[in-house]
Amino acid sequence: MKISDNAKAYWRENIKYVLILLTIWFIVSYGAGILFKEELNIIKIGGFKLAFWFAQQGSMYVFVILIFVYVKLMNNLDKKYGYDE
Repeated sequence: MKISDNAKAYWRENIKYVLILLTIWFIVSYGAGILFKEELNIIKIGGFKLAFWFAQQGSMYVFVILIFVYVKLMNNLDKKYGYDE
């Protein structure tokens, strides 16, 4: 079974979206919680340093937001390539 060029383009664009969103999540979870800790600890939210907040709560919030962004992107991608119902 040969995969059409349309399906290959769809899959390529899907993988691009996944990699971009995972990179954003990595930067927020690992970068903000660990790599940029010193710079972020200057700011406090509710008495907690910002790096601690990102490490404990922020990355989870960003992950949930990224799920909704992915759903929106995939709905648009489905319409673009004619896979919507």
